[in-house]
Amino acid sequence: MGTKPTVVDLFCGIGGLTHGLRLAGLNVVAGIDLDASCRYAYEHNNQNTRFVSADVSLLRPEEVTALYPKNALRILVGCAPCQPFSKYTKRYRKGEQNGGREKDEWQRDNKWKLLNSFADIARHVLPDIISMENVPELADEQVFADFLDILKQLGYKANYKVIYCPEYGVPQNRSRLVLLASRLGDLTLIEPLHKEKDYPTVRGSIGDLPRIAAGVNNQMDFLHTAARLSATNLRRIRSSVPSGTWHDWDDNLKLKCHKKSSGKSYISIYGRMCWDSPSPTITTQFYGYGNGRFGHPEQDRALTLREGALLQSFPPYYAFVDPEQEFNRRKIGGHIGNAVPVELGRAIGKSMLNHIAEVNGDEQ
Repeated sequence: MGTKPTVVDLFCGIGGLTHGLRLAGLNVVAGIDLDASCRYAYEHNNQNTRFVSADVSLLRPEEVTALYPKNALRILVGCAPCQPFSKYTKRYRKGEQNGGREKDEWQRDNKWKLLNSFADIARHVLPDIISMENVPELADEQVFADFLDILKQLGYKANYKVIYCPEYGVPQNRSRLVLLASRLGDLTLIEPLHKEKDYPTVRGSIGDLPRIAAGVNNQMDFLHTAARLSATNLRRIRSSVPSGTWHDWDDNLKLKCHKKSSGKSYISIYGRMCWDSPSPTITTQFYGYGNGRFGHPEQDRALTLREGALLQSFPPYYAFVDPEQEFNRRKIGGHIGNAVPVELGRAIGKSMLNHIAEVNGDEQ
């Protein structure tokens, strides 16, 4: 067994998982991602960790092996893009199949293949420890069962569970599947750090930020600037209450889709968050008032990029934009929404370090 735990992060994005692992005390030497626009945030916030711009599905395993120093205890982590397994995509896929599209066409989708690419790299690199994080729906897919079979064949003992993120310090109503596998013994996720009475909340995460108005630039922190609202949407948010729905509005503010039977179930659209609860799941479009329950609890505006990042448990100092590059709200929102929550990454890192200490016979 190697002596120094060293991590390579596949599908690293802007470094949510990497940063959490580093906060736990692990050495992350490199992150790999196809999206080169993630480089600045990844490397700027994770000093001495290299960003490798590459397509994981085309990566040669020996390229990954070369990233680890000699005599290292190798840890391989990653979160393959989850769109193929999400509830939304499942609904869409079902509709396509009903229209004649075969399931194996979906399995040939490049994003669907990325979990298999992860397995291929693991097969050749044979890291001592593996961690993978994804949407809970993945557990019901054959591709995940195949992944578990491969790990077993390679000598790993694998454990996975669906966790509720507020239990691990993420102020967000979000569930994730976390898999931990080790060739050294039984590796499990640490016990929850919070109970319902002390879940992190919206107020605790963003309540101290300066008040701002929709569409007005914030000179102190341009990430803490909210998108403009149309006159109609401004009336809608002023008619909204925390945890309320568009049913609270006057009829002249309701959209046509709200009046259709197919739209009546989308009650969170154009909603306000609650101060003293975890936020809704932060998506890639959380900065748009009409994209979910992303209205500020009391100010008449949508979330800012900074608020979304804090609700993803990124620390306040995390920098997302290269000052020499043009500001692109949509791209930054996508980076933040796609990230692994930092505090979940920290919990995964602590679990690994506890396991390594136990294997080495060290006192906890």
